[in-house]
Amino acid sequence: MTQHDAWEIVIGLEVHAQLKTDSKIFSRESTAFGAEPNQHVNEVCAGLPGVLPVLNKRAVELAMRAGFALGCDVHRDSRFDRKNYFYPDLPKGYQISQLFHPICTGGAVTYVLDGEERTCRLTRIHMEEDAGKSTHRGDASLVDLNRAGIPLIEIVSEPELRSPAEAAAYLKALRNLLRALNVCDGNMEQGSFRCDANVSVRRPGEPLGTRAELKNINSFRFIQRAIEYEANRQIDLIESGGAVVQETRLYNSDTGRTASMRSKEEAHDYRYFPDPDLPPLRIDEAWYNATRDSLPELPHQRRQRYQRDLGLSLYDADNLTAAPPLSDYFEAVLALFSENPKNTANWILNTLLAHTPNPDAEPPPIPPQHLADLLRLIHAGDLNHQLARQVFDLMLTTHRDPTTIIDAEGLRPVRDTAGLEALIHTIIDENPAQVAQYREGKDKLFSFFMGQLMKKTQGKADANLARDTMTRLLKGE
Repeated sequence: MTQHDAWEIVIGLEVHAQLKTDSKIFSRESTAFGAEPNQHVNEVCAGLPGVLPVLNKRAVELAMRAGFALGCDVHRDSRFDRKNYFYPDLPKGYQISQLFHPICTGGAVTYVLDGEERTCRLTRIHMEEDAGKSTHRGDASLVDLNRAGIPLIEIVSEPELRSPAEAAAYLKALRNLLRALNVCDGNMEQGSFRCDANVSVRRPGEPLGTRAELKNINSFRFIQRAIEYEANRQIDLIESGGAVVQETRLYNSDTGRTASMRSKEEAHDYRYFPDPDLPPLRIDEAWYNATRDSLPELPHQRRQRYQRDLGLSLYDADNLTAAPPLSDYFEAVLALFSENPKNTANWILNTLLAHTPNPDAEPPPIPPQHLADLLRLIHAGDLNHQLARQVFDLMLTTHRDPTTIIDAEGLRPVRDTAGLEALIHTIIDENPAQVAQYREGKDKLFSFFMGQLMKKTQGKADANLARDTMTRLLKGE
């Protein structure tokens, strides 16, 4: 956005995260994804007269876990409210949410951007139920109530984000955290983690401008594109003499543009009032303390530990903790082989990940035990880098452990000093000009001689022994 450097983007995010419960927030109906339309619907989901909601205890516990992990004030007393509006996929005519007394306030999300750890404060986290889904086909609209009543938490940030890239980094960190907590599966394609972005622009030092809300964006890439387009649209509008209006806009990923959906309603338009069918939620002290004390090590805490205790860079630590399954894999390898964490991280990030297209959803193709065994052989000097790569490739295709592969393929390094000396003498005799240049001070030729030796040994020469022997014989000793 170099053409608009005189402007500042102000972004606040509202994330709807589906809680990992088996049943809906106010009924026993299933939350399973992928069923035929209207298969997971009962009288509560359908809003039939006379039915009463019953709060899902597990949903409350997961909301508490998220709040504790994000450093929020988790309130032992909270209440539910009715948010009233009409839409065909909202059969009751209202959504049960929390406006006046949410379960969590405050807190912050920690994330990494441009090699720097940052935080963005949160306003609140509240529980609510999801609406159904409308599908429009020509003149007809079809309603599926499978999602009606799905338990959600809405995580609302302060307007402290300043670029599309920063918004994406925030969202990735938040999704990663919720997945590590087992609070939300983070599946954006299925709608269990989706985002609304409030975007405004201003010149630095000015008050906040009028914002537009971008609704239900379910991709990190689309979030960045939508915010960038919307910010540029607002800047162009203001610079041409127009004014931004507060409204809800939809992002079209095919065109890369946002389009007006409706003027933005204010809170009073929803006629919020306390839900008379649900008593105040009071969390007893024992449950509160047990939930708080059950938290696992969080991704940002693990990232900091990797830097502090293992000596990893922020870049490596951040990449290793970017997906909970990948971080768990690294931990499993370290439990088996802990002598060289940096080399372990390098093998996972630079070699193994090339064969793991989606570490979020699929395990690496090599078991932790096999990788630990390979790294142990390298550390002990039993494999040089070239042989290690050969063994690694065979581990991928044969699924055998490295020792079995080495024995079967004859890949043990050559450590015969007399044999290496004979080969090196042959190389010296074959390259007299290079030997003379080396002895006159052209040290870079050493790699040429080592390359010749590795070629003659098919890469099997023990690296340390070969280097020491080559150095001694080239000096004429």
